[in-house]
Amino acid sequence: MSLPFPICAPPGTPNGLLDSWYELWAGAGLEVLEEIEGVLTRGTRLLDLPSWWQLVTTRERPSWATPHEIVFETPLARLRDFSTDPASELVPVLVLPPQAGHDSCIVDYSPGQSQMRTIVQAGLPRALSLDWLGATAATADASIDDYLDVIDRAVEHAGGRVNLIGDCQGGWLATLYAALEPERINTLTIAGAPIDFHAGEPIIHEVLRHLAPGGDMTLYKALIRQAGGVLKGEYMVTGFVMIKPIDELKRQLALLRHLDDQAHVERYREFENWFKHTQDIPGAFYLWIIEHLFRDNELVSRSLRVRDRIVDLRALDMPINLLAGANDHITPPDQVFALAHEVSTPPELIRHEITGGGHLGLFMGHEALRDHWPVILEAIREHSVG
Repeated sequence: MSLPFPICAPPGTPNGLLDSWYELWAGAGLEVLEEIEGVLTRGTRLLDLPSWWQLVTTRERPSWATPHEIVFETPLARLRDFSTDPASELVPVLVLPPQAGHDSCIVDYSPGQSQMRTIVQAGLPRALSLDWLGATAATADASIDDYLDVIDRAVEHAGGRVNLIGDCQGGWLATLYAALEPERINTLTIAGAPIDFHAGEPIIHEVLRHLAPGGDMTLYKALIRQAGGVLKGEYMVTGFVMIKPIDELKRQLALLRHLDDQAHVERYREFENWFKHTQDIPGAFYLWIIEHLFRDNELVSRSLRVRDRIVDLRALDMPINLLAGANDHITPPDQVFALAHEVSTPPELIRHEITGGGHLGLFMGHEALRDHWPVILEAIREHSVG
C-alpha cells in the first residue's frame, strides 16, 4: 500500500503517533535487552563488525522463486504466468501485488513462502500475477486510468473473466476495478487492503492529518516535484521503518547475534533484499491515492470518479473473501472488513479470515499460507467449476 507519508515524521508529530512509538519501545524493551544480552553473551568481536556491516548495507535485487513465463510487459507492469495447466477449464486467478516501494515478488517470496505456489497447489492451475515496475521519468505522470488499462489487458489475456486477488494496495485497486467491471470478476479476494481508509485507529491517517492540515497537499506535491515527478522508494521504506522502529533494531541486533548461523544470515539477506531494494512510484498516481483515498476516503463515500464513472461498491455481487491481520498496524482489520458492508454480495458468500500476525505475513507468512489461504482458495475453486 502506498503510505501517505514518505519520510519520518517532522517536529510537531501528533501525540497519538508519539504515544504509539512510546508504547512500542516500552513493550519491546525487554526483547531488545535480550538481543543485546545475546550479542554480549556470544562474545561478539570487533572482527565481526565489518562482516555484519557489509550484510546490513549491501542489497541485491530480489527475485521470484517459482518458474513462470513473462507474458507481456508495459511501462507500468509485467504479467507473469505461473500456470501449470493452461488448458484447465477452471476460471484463472489474477493477483495484484502490493505496490509500496518494493518489488512485487513478495507474492512469490521463496519456495516455502509463496502465494503463487499456494494458489496452484490448491487446485487452481491457471495463476497469473502482475509485477509492478518502478517509475521512471517516462511514467511519472501515469494515472489511475493507466493502471486500470494494464489490468484490462491482463484480464483479457486470461480469457476475459478471472478470480481477482489483491494484496494491500493491490486490494483496493482490485476492488475499484471489480466495481467498474463486475462482469469480468468471478470472485474477489483482498488481503490487508484498506477499503474504508478512516476505519479503526490507523496511525497512517493521523500522520496524514498532520502533514496535510485542512487537506492541504502542498508538502506532498513539493516532495514529488523535488524528486523529478516520482515518489522515491526509499522514502516509503523509511516511513514503514518509522511506524515500528523497534522491529528494525531487533532485526539488526539478531543478525549480529547469529552471524555464525548461515541459515539465519540467508533469511536476513532474503528479507532485506526485498524490503530495502526499492523502486519508485509515479508521482501523479501517488498524489491521486493520497487525495482521493487516504484524505477524502472516496471509495466508501461513493464519490470516487474513475473513467468518467462513479465507483459504486454496490456493483459487487460476486463471492468475496476478506483476509486481515489481527496485529496489522498498516491496515487494521476494520479497514479490510468494511468492504462487507458496502457490497451487494449476500452475507453467506462473504468470507472473513483473520491471522494472528501483521501486515507482511498476510502475503508471505507461514501461518497465512498454511492455515488461511488454502481455505480461501478452496472457496474460490468451488466457485470456478462449470
